[in-house]
Amino acid sequence: MKVTIVDYNSGNISSVINSFLEVAKDKVNIEVTSDLGKIKSSDKLVLPGQGSFKSCLDALQKINGLTDTLNDFVINKKKPLLGICVGLQMFADVGYEETETKGFGWISGKVSKIDNQDGKYKLPHIGWNQINIIKKSKIFKKIENNSHMYFVHSYEFIPDDKNVISAITEYSSKIVCSVEKENIFGTQFHPEKSDKTGLNLIKNFLDL
Repeated sequence: MKVTIVDYNSGNISSVINSFLEVAKDKVNIEVTSDLGKIKSSDKLVLPGQGSFKSCLDALQKINGLTDTLNDFVINKKKPLLGICVGLQMFADVGYEETETKGFGWISGKVSKIDNQDGKYKLPHIGWNQINIIKKSKIFKKIENNSHMYFVHSYEFIPDDKNVISAITEYSSKIVCSVEKENIFGTQFHPEKSDKTGLNLIKNFLDL
């Protein structure tokens, strides 16, 4: 099985790469590339994202043909994809970080700034927080409810269809921190920085 981590110059993804290599050992071929041919021939994709919604989409669009290839992989081929942090946020129709920016539209919804209740809550939401698993999800197999995951974000994904939400976290409000829709999986938290529980989630994705 070949799993590709999409490298599109969206910041430091070394911890993502290292954690996938650690879980995969020699059983799964992990490749890190923006090569369209290699992405097309993959069994699964990981879409990381660091920085702003706009900067990540701009970086993707700078690589000729990459957004079309991702669309084809997810929508037409229906192969599994895991989006992490901004990688999840880009599933949305639109994001409002920096400026209004069009997303992939794989899961209808928007990405808005977390309401920090007039400074009561610090932004970015950073550090460990409990997740409340509200829907049975393949990527939460053998992960206990109220496990702690690691977060770094100031914006949240608000999907139109609440049925796609698999976990939420409490910060200033109930923030969507995991979604699942058919072959599309996403986490707002960073599994690669979430110790053994995060590695378990990565294993579940590789085992799909």
